[in-house]
Amino acid sequence: MRPQTDEIRSRLCEAEPDLELLSIEEAGRGSLRILIDRPEGVDLETCQRVTDLLGDLRERYSLEVSSPGPERPLTRPEHYARFEGRRAKLTTRDKIDGRRNFIGTIIGSDEEAVTLGFDETVISIPFGEIEKARLAPEVKNAKGSE
Repeated sequence: MRPQTDEIRSRLCEAEPDLELLSIEEAGRGSLRILIDRPEGVDLETCQRVTDLLGDLRERYSLEVSSPGPERPLTRPEHYARFEGRRAKLTTRDKIDGRRNFIGTIIGSDEEAVTLGFDETVISIPFGEIEKARLAPEVKNAKGSE
């Protein structure tokens, strides 16, 4: 039986209050990939502490604890506020304006939706419509600037 995300989140927050559990994914048979983040970033020591905190899970699973990297998942409304001004890639559950995939700059967000800007267009996407979202790599032009 796969461990409950809320249980693991609670355990980690109690031990490391500034730590954020981004996701738990099955990474193959008997393996769990746990993505964590914190405001100052994640280093190897942080990953080791989390692995140690979840020692009981290692009896049943192979654990891979890591930072989200540059294409960090955006899973909660506060993530969009934190990364305002950055590019994001979103996939929606249903089509909005004839499409499901969007890449644009996070212009703003509130409790209900995120606003993206792209190709001289601004669109508001309700959080309930977002299937998957993550930060997108910044695009550099031929001269090396953004």
